[in-house]
Amino acid sequence: MSIIAWIILGLLAGAIAKFLLPGRDPGGFIGTTVIGIAGAFIGGWISARWLDHPVTKDFYDGATWAAAIGGSLVLLIGYRILCGHSRD
Repeated sequence: MSIIAWIILGLLAGAIAKFLLPGRDPGGFIGTTVIGIAGAFIGGWISARWLDHPVTKDFYDGATWAAAIGGSLVLLIGYRILCGHSRD
């Protein structure tokens, strides 16, 4: 996939992660968007490195989406822990 496809995947994965973990984030919409993009890259890297599932060239691969959403969830939880509480 191209870098543009990873960014779009990250935006969508960040939105899905935000839907799964509702609440106020310290960074707002921009912070959640950046976390989604970073989560997609990190999730794809972890999937290719340790889970023996190489990143495919197909945008619609379910395992790639699961890795991107999982990476976004992990980063969103970590961000909430380090930078503030979502339930003030």
